Amino acid sequence: MRTEIEKLRKQIRYHEHKYYIENQPEISDPAFDVLMKQLEALEASDPAPIPPDSPTQRVGGGAELGTRLQHRNPMLSLNNSYDEKDLQAFGERVHRLLEGVPVEYVTELKIDGLGVSLTYENGIFTQGLTRGDGEYGEDVTDNLRTIRSVPLRLIETETTMPSVLEVRGEVFIPKHLLNEINTQREAEGESPFANPRNAAAGSLRLLDASITASRPLDIFVYNLNYAEGFEFATHTESLENMRCWGLKCNPNTDCHKSIEDVQNYYQRWVEKRHELPYETDGVVIKVNQLSQQHELGATSKYPRWAIAYKFDAQQAITTVEKIEVQVGRTGTLTPVAILKPVSVAGATITNATLHNEQEIQTKDIRIGDKIVLERAGDVIPKIVEVLTADRTGDEVVFKFPERCPVCDTPVERTEKEVAVRCVNVSCVAQLKRRIAHYASRDALQIEGLGPATITQLVDKELVHDVADLYALEVEELSKLDRMGVPSASNLVHQIEQSKAAPAEKFLFGLGIFHVGENVAALLIENFLSLDALRKATPQDIESVNGIGPQIAESVSKFFSKNQPLLEKLREAGLHCFTVQAEPAQPQTSKITDSFFSGKTFVVTGSLEGMTRSEASDEIKSRGGKVTSSVTSKTDYLIAGEGAGSKYTKAEELGIPILRGSDFFAKL
Repeated sequence: MRTEIEKLRKQIRYHEHKYYIENQPEISDPAFDVLMKQLEALEASDPAPIPPDSPTQRVGGGAELGTRLQHRNPMLSLNNSYDEKDLQAFGERVHRLLEGVPVEYVTELKIDGLGVSLTYENGIFTQGLTRGDGEYGEDVTDNLRTIRSVPLRLIETETTMPSVLEVRGEVFIPKHLLNEINTQREAEGESPFANPRNAAAGSLRLLDASITASRPLDIFVYNLNYAEGFEFATHTESLENMRCWGLKCNPNTDCHKSIEDVQNYYQRWVEKRHELPYETDGVVIKVNQLSQQHELGATSKYPRWAIAYKFDAQQAITTVEKIEVQVGRTGTLTPVAILKPVSVAGATITNATLHNEQEIQTKDIRIGDKIVLERAGDVIPKIVEVLTADRTGDEVVFKFPERCPVCDTPVERTEKEVAVRCVNVSCVAQLKRRIAHYASRDALQIEGLGPATITQLVDKELVHDVADLYALEVEELSKLDRMGVPSASNLVHQIEQSKAAPAEKFLFGLGIFHVGENVAALLIENFLSLDALRKATPQDIESVNGIGPQIAESVSKFFSKNQPLLEKLREAGLHCFTVQAEPAQPQTSKITDSFFSGKTFVVTGSLEGMTRSEASDEIKSRGGKVTSSVTSKTDYLIAGEGAGSKYTKAEELGIPILRGSDFFAKL
């Protein structure tokens, strides 16, 4: 039997390589599934332990994230160039440092994803790390194992296999599959991934490896960092050996004798990059001879033997045909420019958010204007310039509505914020978005309750608030479009299950203005029950460390105005009304004498390879506390890219600020 098992494993590895790495499948998907089921059945009946490189062992029970390990050699960033002059300067610098010796260059497409390192011992995949801060990366071995283009066992060749092999690569999600993921996330009430890098990073850092396995992650290996007992003369030679060992390398790699040839390669891909199935934001140029790379060395941040030649931002010119106003779950009115369809970065764009009334006024965007639209690798397009010189005089100045475009209620403006709001809590547009938020994964997690179903429930007046969800019956649901009895039964079951959701999930799901996941958890941790929170005054709420007057006022106001809704939810049998939360227990730090223990943090901006929610979890697991507002009680602000008003306030209050790399180092 074991001979048959090994034969099946070898056969499956072969077909995985043909399908996921060479893109030349030799058997159908059903035939492959049959082989896998045969192997699973044989392994189940064999008393011998299943080796970690078996094709059946890609998805484990769950990933253990948080451990940060040191890279064998630092994963340095690349210095960027943006025009031909920068490229010429790079070539001149290389020739000067190498004292005029002939130089060969290798060009590779720069993939927009997440950098990782993979380690193989005796041909078996044993460890995978994110790039992290360059010196230390996070252990994501279990999640990397789920990527089919990451071989769990290397192919044995005529040459001896390195006893230890470390390679570096870029994990990414194909463009068309990213659009599918974002469509699904929006249907579930979740925010879409802003770009391929965020999608890859978020997927690779999920705690549940089975969810990572469901994401269409792929990889290109681009550098051989270490091969015990092996020495290669050139980078291209190392790439060829990695291909022979079964690793997936980008086929669009070329060699050049001059910088002029490099420029031609770059220009060719400027014109063709939209045809690629993945996002690329430039070309990486490397000195090919490894001895010359060693001689050139590196600065503290960048290798001197390589540079990234970035593509220009991907732009197009189109026309604003009209401006519509959408109403969000908190009543915020958001203007959206409806555009004459235009292709940008391979996608047809028909609209772009204008964010708020102030942006329209600041950029002076008018109906009929010709505008410059930029995508720059992002999924969400934006208007970067109005071509005022092209105006004919027929353009129309947009007047922001004084009444809600959905329910006709007068809108509300305040001096404290730029948002314009509909204050009618019965507004149909708000109701639809509130239900979507209530049912989202981070709140009550009611699967099957997507936008199309919510629209029908509200439009047919089956639901007037979130409490009405609990009165829905299979018979009436089955009459909805595309529903049917099985789907209706499943939805009723999902809604019933949501009654057992923790109090902090319910509180977040209510969509109270200024109450995110961290604030909801903090309030439940301190008040223990929803009834206690309902009776609390703004002063009581503000006394909680990390809660400011704005949040306290918002929470108190919501509870005072929504007593009938809360009573309906109590009568529906939600557990959070009858079960008191357990008092918060001191958390055990993963690290002795943790830097985070006993301190209060605020996280803002975008951290590379980690969401704010995940960063908060890391801090809490080390004994720290996370709040949403910067106050005099805040010990540290953790600031990623795009940090805004919280960064400014921290500076004003003299709060210490940790940049992303500093935060990762502290972890």
